[in-house]
Amino acid sequence: MNHLRKLGRILLGILREISDESAYKRHLTAHQAQHSGEEWRRFSEEHLKQKYARAKCC
Repeated sequence: MNHLRKLGRILLGILREISDESAYKRHLTAHQAQHSGEEWRRFSEEHLKQKYARAKCC
């Protein structure tokens, strides 16, 4: 049963990384902010700007 719980925690952690939930929590901590709709918008805009500002080749 312990192995199953450990696997579940690992999978949940992976899903949080994929969905940007972990990145958002790090953003809140770094900016000493509370979760809100406006803060999520700010995080999303900043995250997308950084993502699409990087030039892609080929």
